[in-house]
Amino acid sequence: MIERLLGFRAWGQRWQGLASRIVAAVLGGYVLAALFSLAALALPVARSEAVLWGMQLSFLAYAGTVVWVFAVHSAWRAWAGILLVVVALLPFALCVWRAGGVL
Repeated sequence: MIERLLGFRAWGQRWQGLASRIVAAVLGGYVLAALFSLAALALPVARSEAVLWGMQLSFLAYAGTVVWVFAVHSAWRAWAGILLVVVALLPFALCVWRAGGVL
């Protein structure tokens, strides 16, 4: 009976890590894509080119986030990697947002 309960507990821990990775891939990918598209407006190019760069970078960021989340050793590392990139991009995105979209 105890072995059965311990087996169920281990099964739940495996699924908890997978669920955390799925949430990190979906939500973290969305946040990173949005930040990349917003931060691209800080590039020293014409606004139309910056918008195109932002769209392209957002697709790459989302796909890269999904790959990263499932490639790292643990869900904690996946969340830490996403948080690190968010912290790096946030100043650029805030600068563009405060300037009304134009630097």
